[in-house]
This record gives sequence, C-alpha cells and structure tokens, in this order.
Amino acid sequence: MMSKNKPNRQRIIIRTSIIGIVTNLVLVAFKMTVGLIAASNAIVLDAVNNLTDVFSSVVTIVGTKLAARRPDREHPYGHGRYEYLAALVVGAIIFSVGAFALVESIPKVFHPELADYSLASIIVISAAVLVKIFLGLYVKSVGRAQDSASLLASGLDAMFDAVLSFSTLIGIFSTMFFQVSLDGILGVIISLFIIKTSLEILSNSVLDIIGGRSDPGLSRKLHTFVCSFPEVSGAYDLILHDYGPGAYMGSIHIQVPDRLTAKDIHRLTSEISQGALSRYNVTLTVGIYAENSQTKTHQAMRRHLEEIIEHYPAVLQSHGFYVDDQQKLVTFDLVIDYFYREKLKLKNRIVREFRRAYPEYRCRVTLDLDTGLELEP
Repeated sequence: MMSKNKPNRQRIIIRTSIIGIVTNLVLVAFKMTVGLIAASNAIVLDAVNNLTDVFSSVVTIVGTKLAARRPDREHPYGHGRYEYLAALVVGAIIFSVGAFALVESIPKVFHPELADYSLASIIVISAAVLVKIFLGLYVKSVGRAQDSASLLASGLDAMFDAVLSFSTLIGIFSTMFFQVSLDGILGVIISLFIIKTSLEILSNSVLDIIGGRSDPGLSRKLHTFVCSFPEVSGAYDLILHDYGPGAYMGSIHIQVPDRLTAKDIHRLTSEISQGALSRYNVTLTVGIYAENSQTKTHQAMRRHLEEIIEHYPAVLQSHGFYVDDQQKLVTFDLVIDYFYREKLKLKNRIVREFRRAYPEYRCRVTLDLDTGLELEP
C-alpha cells in the first residue's frame, strides 16, 4: 500500500461526504413529500433510509477528523482506527433503521392499503434511482482510492438504495395499473436489504478493529521487496498490524549468510526498514535467521529434514534452519496447518525422526502461526 498525503486524503473524504449529505437531503425532501402525499409507506421508508445516509456521512466526517489527529502519549501509533469506529457506527445506524422499518412494514403486508400515486411520484423515484447509482459509484470509487472503510460502506449503501428505489417504482406501477398494493411487501424487502447491508458493514468494521489477516497483496509486495536484496535468501514470519488506513507496523525475519558482520546486518536491515516505509508506508522491524555456509554436512542435514517433512502434508513450511556445530544444536521453525489439532505431537515426531539420523545434535523448534500467507523465498 502506497503512502498517501494525509491532509489531501482527509479533504477528499470530507468533500465526498459533503456531496453525499447534500444529495441525500435533497432526495429526502422530495421522497418524503411524495410519500406523505401519496400515503406510501415504501416511499416514506425509502426517504428515511436516505436520511440515515446523511447521518452516515456526518459520522464519516467526524471519524476522518478524529483519525487525522497527531499521535500522543496515550496513542503513540496514531488515531487511524477512529475511521473503523466510524464505519462501525454507520453500520449500527443503518441496522437500527432497517429494524424499525421492518417492524413498521410487516403489519402492512397483512393489511394492505392502496396508495394514491401521481406522475410526480414516478418522476421523483425514477430520478432518485439514477442519482443514487451515480452517487454510489462515485463514493465507492473515492473510498477505494483513499482506502476509506466509511466511504466504501456509504457507497455500497447508496447502490443498494438505487435497487430499493427501483423496487418502489415497481410498487407504484402495480398500484396504478393493477390496483394491487405491494407497499408492505416492498417495505419488508427494503428493510431486509438495509439490515443485510448493515450486518456486512458491521462485520467488516469489527474485523478491522480486532485485527484480521493482513492484506495479501501488500504482504506479497513487501516479501518481493525484502527478497530483492542480494544478501537475503528468504523472508518469513511477516506480521502486519493495522493502525488505520495506510498505517501499518510489522515485523519480518530474513535469512542471511552467517558470514555477515554486525555492520553488514545493520546496513541491510536499515535499508529494508527505510524502503518499506518509503514505498509501502509500513514501519517494519527486521529479525535475522542465520544461514550456514553451505558445507556438505549442513546441506545433507537440511535435505534430510525436508525428506521427513514431505511425509506430513500438515506441515506447510519449514524455515530458519541453522546448525550450531559448537553447541551441537539445530534450530528451525515449522508452520503447521491452522486446522491441524495435534501440532505439538507432530513437531515432536519430526524431531525424533531427525535425531535418529543425528543423535549427537539437540533440536530447538519453533511452531509459527499459520496466517495463510506463507511465502516461499
């Protein structure tokens, strides 16, 4: 993920949200007027749904402003996660409106009343469909470009609104031409769509806040960048912590020849950290795996371990293999499938098989977490 100009990003998000507020207020005014005149529950609920979009945009602006605050002693990594909280609030607002609309619509399914629609109703709702489609596409595109969860949620909601307004049009035509009231049924459908959208937004927001898997695209770019250094023969154990859109902190282990000096390693890790920050806006801490100078004995030991592991499909990867001949110690890491239950037993089994061939050596094995992003050198 490339570093963004934060002040400019903030202005773009706020400007987009203001456009959404103005557009939705105009739609609310027209829809509410038409809905009350026609006594149409579906149109009134559609107007209320647009009103929630106004609140959502206000929350997005507030969240963006809070997220832009400078780091302080209590929040040394910044306030970027306020944007995820804003998206959570947007989801909660949408859910509450959907639940209220559902309660109001269900009785009208069993006791329908014909509404009195006019040509103005058709014009207003038709215009609303087009406006919401363009608004949704615009807000979603800006949300993607600026990596804003709140804008993405608002854009998705606007696209759903277009579908729901179109369903309202269907209700109008059914009443005008067939004298059949679909007001209650459409109200229920609209309500369920609103609730479904809100649950998706809530789920994504909670995942961002509690910490989910890191972005595979960013992980692979970082891995490729780190492995581009000639001294690096492998990169492993990449962990990324998300502190807001475009703000990551993380760590990675690199495998380097054991002949490198402390001065060489210092230069190398500094260049990697600086490059990760300038290219991808990731503050990266670099750890080291030493790699034996390739003697025939060490190569044979490594090959033997690989042959053992081949018999266990649950082992996704081994890395960090190093032989300390002075201490008679072999160290390596194992990544075992997340769903495999008896990880410790499997590790011990592999160690026992390895030591049968090399009984004079002790083994120190680390079980790494299966993040689903194990990358080969």
